[in-house]
Amino acid sequence: MSCGSCVGYAIAILAVAVTALIAYFKWTYQYWERKKVPYFKPTIPYGNGSSPLRRKENSGIRIARLYAEMKAKGWKHGGLFSVLTPAYLVIDLDYLKNIMTKDFHYFVDRGLYYNEDADPLSAHLFAIGGEKWRNLRTKFTPTFTSGKMKMMFQTLVDCIPNFLSKIEADRVAKAPIDIKETLGCFTTDIIGSCAFGLEFNTFKDDDSPFRRYGRKFFDRDRLVVFKNLLAINFPNVAKRLGLAVIPNDISNFFIKLVKDTVHYREKNNYSRKDFMQLLIDIKGNKLAPEGGNKYDGKTLTLDEIAAQSFVFFIAGFETSSTTMAFALYELARHQDIQDKLRDEINTVLAKHNGEITYESIQDMKYMDQVINETLRKYPPLAFLTRKCVKDYKIPEEGVVIEKGTMIFIPVLGIHRDKEFYPDPEKFDPERFTEDNKSKRHHYAHIPFGEGPRICIGARFGLMQSKVGLTTILKHYKFTVNKKTIQPLKMKITSIVLAAEGEIWLDAEKV
Repeated sequence: MSCGSCVGYAIAILAVAVTALIAYFKWTYQYWERKKVPYFKPTIPYGNGSSPLRRKENSGIRIARLYAEMKAKGWKHGGLFSVLTPAYLVIDLDYLKNIMTKDFHYFVDRGLYYNEDADPLSAHLFAIGGEKWRNLRTKFTPTFTSGKMKMMFQTLVDCIPNFLSKIEADRVAKAPIDIKETLGCFTTDIIGSCAFGLEFNTFKDDDSPFRRYGRKFFDRDRLVVFKNLLAINFPNVAKRLGLAVIPNDISNFFIKLVKDTVHYREKNNYSRKDFMQLLIDIKGNKLAPEGGNKYDGKTLTLDEIAAQSFVFFIAGFETSSTTMAFALYELARHQDIQDKLRDEINTVLAKHNGEITYESIQDMKYMDQVINETLRKYPPLAFLTRKCVKDYKIPEEGVVIEKGTMIFIPVLGIHRDKEFYPDPEKFDPERFTEDNKSKRHHYAHIPFGEGPRICIGARFGLMQSKVGLTTILKHYKFTVNKKTIQPLKMKITSIVLAAEGEIWLDAEKV
């Protein structure tokens, strides 16, 4: 056969393959039509998404936009596609309640990729599913009770002096405060102390590995975004390839940190009132009878401790710091709200000898309203996922969601829905008075999720956010510095909903 014939034969084979692939895409993209579920027409090859290399908006904002468009059409649900993977978008809040709570046993998993062998840190409580999730969740639930939070409270408060010193230094220097970075250091130090029993000293160490690796995990480059897209859409292929979604340097650092900490404590019989000790006690089965290895006959491996410590660190510092940053930004723009909150802080603290205690922050009701409104307008996770684990018939619809189908829960879209929150762009803590809350659907505000997979660390996150805001609003008045680019834009590739660029504030001593 001549070279020309070989080339022609190869071109013909390629043409057939491309034609077959396009035909497969088109057939797959009729999935929701065959099920008689309304859907938005996808395009090859990314479905209703876009190339991770040319993405123009945050994924959570995109899903919120699709939610709003479906809602405007009067749909109760809708179909989407992520590459070749059909995804079900919930619109009606009663449908959402069924999925997250009432019929939860059909939607136990999140559908996130994890690989215990090649990427042990990825197998954390937020990602895993099935019986393994149930067993770990049951073991960890006692570690996040109000009693355990109160036990860790002083450890958290011990991080305040460095935080205040940073704010004061910038104020004295008449320098605008990069509030995102400052709060990121504060929460990183808190998590370091409460989770690992270590002083991270991020305010003093400009190149702290904890800040460096924390930023790297959330500010994902486009290659990492592409790897995640591959892992979510083709998890079996990804596992066979040994794909790791957490960069090796981050993984190696945290695994070594955890192993060294556990070995030191066990060897020296050293104990401390922190999250790490609670995990070590589960590993050693030293907890009360309701804990330990009662549930599945197993304790914890070092890799499992590392994975849970890692997600506690990652989730704990970033979500709380962004929530506080957005809250302070809005308070700086609305001086009347800031003054009202400061008045409450001073009034409540006066009843507690001027001290920030676990009991005093529980008494701050307007603080709760401010944080809830911040979480409404800027939910850290703009959308959540579930995965159908067995065929589920939607009540009143006659539609069956098949096993393996991904479910998208549009948290940001719901939180900015005019039906539930008139003038949704307005920052208004009065939306969360007890009277106003009672008038809304319970699932209209789900910043921590809902149902059995509600965020297990929500209580801790709220605690450190309240402490942070109480600490600085007691001493300082904030205004927006002209260096802040307004209106705020959201980062495109970030996992959490975070502002692009810095939020600069000016502080004035009260």
